[in-house]
Amino acid sequence: MATAKKSGLPVKAGTASRKAPVRQAARPVTKAKAPAAKRAVAPTGPVKKQAITSGSATAPEKPAKVKKPKLVRDSFTIPKAEYVVLDELKQRAAKLTQPVKKSELLRAGIKALAAMQDAAFLAALANVPTIKTGRPTKSS
Repeated sequence: MATAKKSGLPVKAGTASRKAPVRQAARPVTKAKAPAAKRAVAPTGPVKKQAITSGSATAPEKPAKVKKPKLVRDSFTIPKAEYVVLDELKQRAAKLTQPVKKSELLRAGIKALAAMQDAAFLAALANVPTIKTGRPTKSS
């Protein structure tokens, strides 16, 4: 405990007091240096000459960047029997030396549906029963 304040309470050394901060002396004003662009600098090493190219020769173009598609995360309810079919299809693909994920199977199914003619598409939709949406109830 270094010194006492006006209130009589001790003050720790090195802590700020309620007094106004001490101002530092003003630095003398010096002339500003010239900006780097205006200063003349002598080259330190050998100067390389740039090759003069004709107007018709241009640098090869960089390949355009391919943007990744934006992904969407979603959840859905599916009957247990159809979920088992997904697992069977995954095992079938693995036996054919082409292991896949569930999402890849679903995406392949979507592409197959999109490629169908209208009549075949409607027939495939008719084979899928409508289920109640939302989370399934817990059965004991």
